[in-house]
Amino acid sequence: MQNALSIAGEADPVREAGEDARTSFTALVERHSHLVYRIALAITRSPQDAEDVAQEAFLQLYRGGRWQAIDDQQAYLARVAWRLAVRRRRPQREEQEPGLEMPALGASPEQSAMDAQQEAWLHLRIDRLPEKLRQPLALSALGELKLVEVAAVLGLPEGTVRRRIHTARQLLKSEMTERKGGKR
Repeated sequence: MQNALSIAGEADPVREAGEDARTSFTALVERHSHLVYRIALAITRSPQDAEDVAQEAFLQLYRGGRWQAIDDQQAYLARVAWRLAVRRRRPQREEQEPGLEMPALGASPEQSAMDAQQEAWLHLRIDRLPEKLRQPLALSALGELKLVEVAAVLGLPEGTVRRRIHTARQLLKSEMTERKGGKR
């Protein structure tokens, strides 16, 4: 995230405001960069795109020079990251099952393959959820955003977000049950 500080360019509101503002912005980046990256990764499903989104979110905040006036920095940055990530997300190919990637350490090759296959299957099912169910689920699964904050990020009532998360989990649970039962 340090790149956001070095990319700012000609108009540098932080440099003009002094070293205290620079220290304040650096602290903000350090405090919230992990959350912003995780939100971006949950939406884009690409580490490179998530890093770009995180840098862009902080860069926009930096160039605007208004980060000190934001009441709830975490919710604000979550909203910005979510919006940027949704714009950047590339369409996923639905028919292609993700391949097996890295086996877990300490597990047998067979168990690692089964675990990776199960995880890939679950990610594919999450990606196939309707957008209105997948986004609240992804944001809430991060664990750093409360239901109220997810509702604020998505611009929806809290009850709607709660219902969508519940519906998404129920759909995934039923598909998982069917899969374990050998029906798929």
